[in-house]
Amino acid sequence: MKYDFSAIEKKWQDKWDADGVFNATEDYSKPKFYGLVEFPYPSGAGMHVGHIKAYSGLEVISRKRRMQGYNVLFPIGFDAYGLPTENYAIKTGIHPRQVTDNNIAKFTSQLKRVGFSFDWNRVVDTTEEDYYKWTQWIFRKMFDEGLVFRATTLVNYCPSCKVVLSNEDSQGGKCDICHSDIIQKSKDVWYLRITEYADKLLQGLDKVDYLPNIKLQQENWIGRSEGAFANFAIAGTDDSLRIYTTRCDTMFGVTFMVIAPEHPIIEKYRDRITNFDALEAYKTECAKKTEFERTQLVKDKTGVRIEGLAAINPANGKEIPIYISDYVMMGYGTGAIMAVPAHDERDFDFAKKFGFDIIEFIKGGDISKEAYTGDGEMVNYDFLNGIKTKKEAIEKMLAYLGEKCVGEKGIQYKMKDWAFNRQRYWGEPIPIVHCDHCGMVGVPYEELPLRLPNVENFAPGEGGESPLAKIDSFVNCTCPKCGKPAKRETDTMPQWAGSSWYFLRYCDPHNADAFASKEALNYWLPVDWYNGGMEHVTRHLIYSRFWHRFLYDIGEVPVDEPYAKRTAQGLILGPDGDKMSKSKGNVVDPNDVVDKFGADVLRVYILFMGDYASAAPWNEDSVRGCKRFLDRVAGLCDMASGNGVTAKLESAFHKTIKKVSLDIEDMKFNTAIATLMSLINEIYDCGSLTNDELGIFVRLLCPFAPHLAEEIWETLGNKGLCTLAAWPEWDDAKTVDSTVEIAVQVSGKLKFTKEIPVDTSKDDAIALVKADERMAQYLEGKTIVKEISVPNKIVNIVVR
Repeated sequence: MKYDFSAIEKKWQDKWDADGVFNATEDYSKPKFYGLVEFPYPSGAGMHVGHIKAYSGLEVISRKRRMQGYNVLFPIGFDAYGLPTENYAIKTGIHPRQVTDNNIAKFTSQLKRVGFSFDWNRVVDTTEEDYYKWTQWIFRKMFDEGLVFRATTLVNYCPSCKVVLSNEDSQGGKCDICHSDIIQKSKDVWYLRITEYADKLLQGLDKVDYLPNIKLQQENWIGRSEGAFANFAIAGTDDSLRIYTTRCDTMFGVTFMVIAPEHPIIEKYRDRITNFDALEAYKTECAKKTEFERTQLVKDKTGVRIEGLAAINPANGKEIPIYISDYVMMGYGTGAIMAVPAHDERDFDFAKKFGFDIIEFIKGGDISKEAYTGDGEMVNYDFLNGIKTKKEAIEKMLAYLGEKCVGEKGIQYKMKDWAFNRQRYWGEPIPIVHCDHCGMVGVPYEELPLRLPNVENFAPGEGGESPLAKIDSFVNCTCPKCGKPAKRETDTMPQWAGSSWYFLRYCDPHNADAFASKEALNYWLPVDWYNGGMEHVTRHLIYSRFWHRFLYDIGEVPVDEPYAKRTAQGLILGPDGDKMSKSKGNVVDPNDVVDKFGADVLRVYILFMGDYASAAPWNEDSVRGCKRFLDRVAGLCDMASGNGVTAKLESAFHKTIKKVSLDIEDMKFNTAIATLMSLINEIYDCGSLTNDELGIFVRLLCPFAPHLAEEIWETLGNKGLCTLAAWPEWDDAKTVDSTVEIAVQVSGKLKFTKEIPVDTSKDDAIALVKADERMAQYLEGKTIVKEISVPNKIVNIVVR
């Protein structure tokens, strides 16, 4: 059979679609498999081959599960709110709704051309009202439960996008969207109290099957640490500065304190402070810096001493100076730190800059050169002197702080509450009303969704004001509680909102009365296997676990963790070995590959190019190699006849079934395909195979190259689709070879190899070798001195 991909691929895609073979059913009596991929953001550039790789892993798993008799839910949707679409709309004048619809249509076409087995009846779009109604509903529930609050704070602000960004969206001092520099700005910000779920999110990691590096990244992001809170009294006042430290054992070594330039204690005691203007000037300069610039370790240390205020070290009662410095921030910890210059690098640098004494309190280093941060014997430490372990020293200091009522054991988290608003148009409206009499009031549930108005001018306002603030008909309303005039919230939710629960909507996407029915949730949850990019294992994965755990706590979902298993794929690099980007001109468009080689070749190559979890460069020569492989598969049709088993191939088939089956489960797709390639070599060496064996081969191939598999399956005269045919099974007894190839040596030199029955006895192996006609020439005129046999390995005839 000639492999004409252009003729067969559309034929089978239409057939699958017409028969609805990929639609999950409501037969809840069947075993289920819920495979989830990260739904794409539909950009104007369309998909690249990296998207194909991201979806191909669970595509293979899902196809195999269908063939194993599972009710498979393998859905797709679009995470369509966000700044890129809005920025493009502002630039072109095309409404974001139209831009989004166009982009979704483009992505859908590309996905269908590759033959993905998605359930197209369950597509979700986060910008549709029947979807974001439930995003707002969940937000309202969080608001009702006290997990939503508003605060005025310094925020990361992108002057280019005119939007507030969370710490996660502005790492490195750059906007995650446009990569412009971030500035600090004082604004009212909505927050979600994700920190209240920090311990639950950590504990949940013990119940799930995530890759070790994914778990580690989540643990580091949450950043739980055990330490102590301590109160440093402000001399001559009733106030104190509260600090958190993981090394309370070093408190005797505190020689100064540093607080944030924005600390409220400064304003409170401005009349006592003699250099207040200098502090204000420094604070103004700090406001021009990004959080990244303020907190990076490698930078010049700056600061100003607060003249007129001093603190009391609770460990030894000594008075110590207080400084302000940019590296201490109100949003981190308590906004104040104790400084131990002998044993902390940053404190050491600060002390050197400002001329503080640096006194050794832990033996082990040379503090004249650098801070010693290791463990050692305590010295100059009063009742801690002589203690050699950090654990014992911390326990004694904690007891001391407790006795003196100046401190206690505590826990801190690196993760901060989630900044949850944007001052832009293209996002979910926040369902809150501001009333002068009632305060903040949630939009009644029965009035959801709070619709995003259709406007012509959706450009952001100057100074970070939302475009919605300019629409009087949207802003002005009545309070749901008292009926008096009120104003709607004009900020919108961040892009992460819709992606924090989309996996739940897939279970029952057309339900108008709930985000999903209890019956559907009980059947489909948890997601059995979630695959996505490593770049999303902190923000998105943590956010969605938080939303899900909240819904579990209020009784809306049946399981506490949404994803039973989480894996990740590696990047596809450009042909030059660099990350693909339009600016480098090394982006590979999947449409171009499908046009030239066909969808099956694209699918096979992407999974054959290397370890699925690792990065690999695109190589068109290897693409051609996969095309040759599928051409050879098509050629098997001309070699197949009859039914039953070919004796020479029986063991090879059972080995292949086992290897491919297990490799798919381990996401070793490249070795699974390599195993099929090895089998086809054996078939060609054999010269023939039966129709039954060809049927087995194409069923193994079907998850990788389904179009060609369907065509051959039909050619063999089989009823029904290969896609729904039973997955082949192996017999372990038949995966063991009945024969083995041994080396035949004469006086230690290899002469030839010979196939003999496995586990042949030594004497029989020697007899078989001596009886081989090829042996005669080596024994003629010779005397056999010794005969050596290593079972299943070697026969060596020593002659002279």
